[in-house]
Formats: sequence, structure tokens, C-alpha cells
Amino acid sequence: MQPTLVAVAHGSRDPRALSTVRALLERIRELRPRLDVRLGHIELNQPLLGETLQGTAGAAVLVPLLLGRGHHVKRDLPAAAARARHLDTRVASPLGPHPLLVEALYERLLEAGWAPGASTAVVLAAAGSRDPDSAADTRRTAALLSERLGGAAVVPAYASAATPAVPDAVRTLASRGHHRIAVASYFTAPGRFAAQSAAAAPGPAAAPLGDHPALARLVLQRYDEALARRRTPRELATA
Repeated sequence: MQPTLVAVAHGSRDPRALSTVRALLERIRELRPRLDVRLGHIELNQPLLGETLQGTAGAAVLVPLLLGRGHHVKRDLPAAAARARHLDTRVASPLGPHPLLVEALYERLLEAGWAPGASTAVVLAAAGSRDPDSAADTRRTAALLSERLGGAAVVPAYASAATPAVPDAVRTLASRGHHRIAVASYFTAPGRFAAQSAAAAPGPAAAPLGDHPALARLVLQRYDEALARRRTPRELATA
């Protein structure tokens, strides 16, 4: 039996978030039909991660549907795995940064009407975190997206906890002569932060990554990587 893949979403009060994450999980199941794929939330939505783990037997890999290293990835997920003493658990890396995410961001921008040009720029809108590793991951994604967009300026910005804020990044780009500014939504699902970021866009506002096929492939890649790598001491303690 393959270990269960437990996709860990943050959770949101936006009613579209849960349906979006479920649609992503359906894509994952289509790609690997024999794999047991389950959902757990950190907060705000059912099922909560602890409930999902309680109802899972054998072994599980927790794959965070989160885009960088932050408190949830470094603290909350390992703690949840440690509490599930009946399970042999591993925690996968967050989804970003990764070229598959960049491909999804690129295609979402195209869907929103982004077009290349000398005065075109993009704000990569992320949730934000006080963890410097999270900001480093977002900056790396911004650099990769700039390359994918043929060298267009891409500035990371945040909805909370870090600077610059999305509206501030838009103003800075405008002051530098960029007259066509789009916002790329670096969120896995709709929610308050994604909506606030889109509202600050003077030009195209891309949809969240959602159930993009590249995201489904990336979740499975993180699952496989977690199984292939050597266990951490914390994981060995819960095995």
C-alpha cells in the first residue's frame, strides 16, 4: 500500500476556497487513480488536519498546499504529524518555489489578458509571512516568473505581515514608468488576501492557481520527493 497523500490547505472563509481545493484533489486522483488522496485544513474549514490524520491508517505524507517556507510548514505540520502517533508520517516540502508553479502563474496571467510590452510589469501578490525564508521563496518565484515573461519586471508584494504591500508595489512600478501593471495571484485558492490583491491591480488581475494541471503534477512531485529522501530526526521519532 502506498502512503496516503494528505493535502494540507490553509483554509478560508471564502466559500469558493473549499470547492477549488477539492477540484485540485480530483485532478491529482485522475493522475494517480490508485493513490489515497485526502484533504486536511490548518484552520477555518472542515475537515481539519487533525481529524483527517485521526481517520487515516498506516502511513501518510503531508503535502502542504502552501507556497513557501513559513510557520505553518516549519511548525504546525510537523506538530500535527507528531500528534498522530498511530501513523508513520512524513512532511513534504511546500510547493514553491518551482518551475511548475511559474508555468501556472504564467498561464493565469495570459488568461487574465496580460500581454508583453516595454512598459509592462507584474506584481507577484503573496500572502506574506514574518519568516525570512518565506520572503526568500517568494523573491525566487518572482525572479523565475520574470524569466518566463521574457524579462518583464516582476516585483513580489504581500497582503499581510511583510512589505511591500501590493498597492505600494503598484505605485512604485508606476513611478518607474510602467504603465501596464498586472497582478499575479500567488495563492492556491480564492480568499480574502487574494481578493484584496486583485482589487489593487490597475490592469489584469490573474486568478489564483486553483486546480491548474501544473499544480496537480507538483503536488505529486512533492509527495514522491518526500518518500525518496532520507527521513528527518523528527520523522524518525514518529515512525
